[in-house]
Amino acid sequence: MSDSELARARVRQLLDLTRRLTERLMVETRAFEDSRPQDIVAGLTETQDMANVYRRDSAHVKANPALLKDAPLEDRKALLEATETFNTVLANHAHAVEAARAISEGLVRAIAHEVTAARTPASAYSADGRAAQGDGRAVAMNRMA
Repeated sequence: MSDSELARARVRQLLDLTRRLTERLMVETRAFEDSRPQDIVAGLTETQDMANVYRRDSAHVKANPALLKDAPLEDRKALLEATETFNTVLANHAHAVEAARAISEGLVRAIAHEVTAARTPASAYSADGRAAQGDGRAVAMNRMA
């Protein structure tokens, strides 16, 4: 296989991966925006695997730009455009994930607050005659929502 053919194959492989990952992130972003994060659970491992391959391959090309220099100009332009689209979609995806995380964390805090507020003290006074501060039961909240 010639250098030109090899470069073309690399560009096309990276282009295909970039487009597939972009589409996947668009679908996931829509799921978050539609308040249906459970819809992405089944494909989460595949998305992570694709992202890892993309990260590895793009880093390899960035470190060795000569790998693509012999590819046809139209293929390199298509890869550049796909990468720009990917970066935009990735930013939108990150925003949607952060919003979902913040909402989930807020719900957990609100529930914990309501549970704590709804508890009545076990007794009005403690053994030493001072007013009781609560029933002593703890509410645990994991910060990893």
